Amino acid sequence: MKIALYGRSISKEHVPFLIDLLKMLAENDMEVAIHKGYLAHLNVRNYLTESYNVFEDYNDLNGNFDYLFSIGGDGTLLDTVGLVRNSNLPVMGINTGRLGFLSSTNTASVRKALQAIKNKTIEIDSRTLLNVSCNKPLFGELRSALNEVSFQKIDASQMVTIHAYINGKFLNSYWADGLIISTPTGSTAYNLSCGGPIIYPQSGNFVITPVAAHNLNVIPIIVSDENEISFEIEGRSKKFACTMDSQTAVIDSTYRVTLKKEAFNFNLVRLPENDFLNAIRTKLNWGLDKRN
Repeated sequence: MKIALYGRSISKEHVPFLIDLLKMLAENDMEVAIHKGYLAHLNVRNYLTESYNVFEDYNDLNGNFDYLFSIGGDGTLLDTVGLVRNSNLPVMGINTGRLGFLSSTNTASVRKALQAIKNKTIEIDSRTLLNVSCNKPLFGELRSALNEVSFQKIDASQMVTIHAYINGKFLNSYWADGLIISTPTGSTAYNLSCGGPIIYPQSGNFVITPVAAHNLNVIPIIVSDENEISFEIEGRSKKFACTMDSQTAVIDSTYRVTLKKEAFNFNLVRLPENDFLNAIRTKLNWGLDKRN
C-alpha cells in the first residue's frame, strides 16, 4: 500500500508524533512518499534522519497512491483538493491544528485509523465540490472548491454590489461587504460564521450567504446544486477579492465568475465514529448543558 504525506509545516511539539507516524506506516508495510515542500521544511529543521520518496503535484499522485494523509488543520486539508483533483484519491486529515472539522482523525487515533484502512473498515465520505469558471484567467489550473467561493471588498470603507444569476436568470443584487457561495462541507465554515445554515453533506444543495448585507431582509438562500450560478461585481473601488477555499485572487468589474457542481467529488477518509452528525455535536458543542 502506498501513502502520500502532505503538510505545510509542523511545530516542534508535533515532531515526535510525525516520527511515530512514519514508524507506524513502516510497521504496517505502507510505502511512504512526502510532498516536496513539506519534506524541505522538515529537512531544513533536521527533523528527519532517513530519506524518503518525494511527490510534487497531481501528476505524481494520479494513479500512483492509495491514500493521501494531510497533516495539519482544515486549511492544510483544503490544499489537497488541488493536488488530488479528479484522481479520486482518498484523503485523510490528521489534525494537529485546532478545531479540525475536516481533519477528523486526531493524533491519538491514527493507529486505529491505519488498522481500519488495512481491514477495509475505514469510511469514505464523497463530498461535492464547486467548479469555478471565469471569462478571464482565475486561480491558474485550479478549478475546484471544497468549502466555498466568496467575493469580498478590499477597500474597508466601501461596500460592493454583487449581481447574482441562477441559470442566467437574475436573482438579486447584493449590497454588502461580500458574498459566500458554500458547499455543504463549507456550510460549517465561513458560511456559518456569517449566519448561514448548516447543510447536511448529501443534501444536494449550495447556499448563498451575504456578508454584512446593507438590506437587513436579504438573508441566505439555499439552491439545488444542479443549478449554474453566475456573478458580476462592481463598486466604487476598482478592485475586489475572489477567494476559492484558501486561494485568493484580485479581480475587477470585467470578471464574470460562474459556479456549478464539479464533475467529480472529493473523497474524505474518516473513522466510522467520526461522522458529520458527531462532528457538529462535538465541535459545535450541540447538546452541551451549560448548567453543569
